[in-house]
Amino acid sequence: MATLVAPNETSPVEEAETLHKAFKGWGTDEKTVIAILGHRNVHQRQSIRKAYEELYQEDLIKRLESELSGDFERALYRWMLEPVDRDAVMANVAIKNGSKSYHVIVEIACVLSPEELLAVRRAYHNRNKRSLEEDIATNTNSGDIRQLLVGLVSSFRYGGDEINARLAKTEADILHESIKEKKGNHEEAIRILTTRSKTQLLATFNRYRDDHGTSITKKLLDHASDDFEKALHTAIRCINDHKKYYEKVLRNAMKRVGTDEDAITRAVVSRAEKDMKDIKELYYKRNSVHLEDAVAKEISGDYKKLILTLLGKHH
Repeated sequence: MATLVAPNETSPVEEAETLHKAFKGWGTDEKTVIAILGHRNVHQRQSIRKAYEELYQEDLIKRLESELSGDFERALYRWMLEPVDRDAVMANVAIKNGSKSYHVIVEIACVLSPEELLAVRRAYHNRNKRSLEEDIATNTNSGDIRQLLVGLVSSFRYGGDEINARLAKTEADILHESIKEKKGNHEEAIRILTTRSKTQLLATFNRYRDDHGTSITKKLLDHASDDFEKALHTAIRCINDHKKYYEKVLRNAMKRVGTDEDAITRAVVSRAEKDMKDIKELYYKRNSVHLEDAVAKEISGDYKKLILTLLGKHH
């Protein structure tokens, strides 16, 4: 369930004009910008952008970039992009960031459906005149992590519900050996995680738990010392239950010394129109604090107003 509730009837032309007024004079009227763009769904935002360009021969996103700054500008910029473009931008930033952002690439590759991932790869190609796989391969240094990331982003998994129980048992054992051996052969683990359907993988993870008395993520966490194991852990968690995964992204973003605004933006902007309501419920169950209240303590200003708006909190 989404936290964003957009009104049914809107006038893109009127709203483009209101936004244009908000940019006039000294400083920007941020309140108006949030009041409009923070309450519109993806189609309405694209319509406003189109109307703005027709009226003023200027890209609304570029205008917002020049008018705003900091975390607020970054969050609104990502919010204004179509989801496939947003993911393409986030993947590109993650690649430039190197190993500390591998999890963002894994997240995009493992949370999206096969069709969505294909669309992101196309958008990436259009934006950067290079393929996503090419950029990952060029910018990752070790063999295993490169193979895993390239495999995950270039995978076009089967999207159906069929399960092969015998295969789940065999591959649960293969994963167990691969993790246990530590310096062992990661190729099989990479093959399984990058080619099997999500439903098949869930059966394999369940079988792993039944046969080995612990969840595969827990086992990996005990071992996760290098980039490869951390990325493997993220992939399994995103495939297993991406809502739980995002709950933890938000929890970790606020737990550390100095808030990770980038992680908050990424989670909220990506999920506000999809399943943020469920993620908020999980957050409350886990932390006995409402997500909005936790976020409100950590961030400030117009950035805070926008994020809280996207979380469904009305001021």
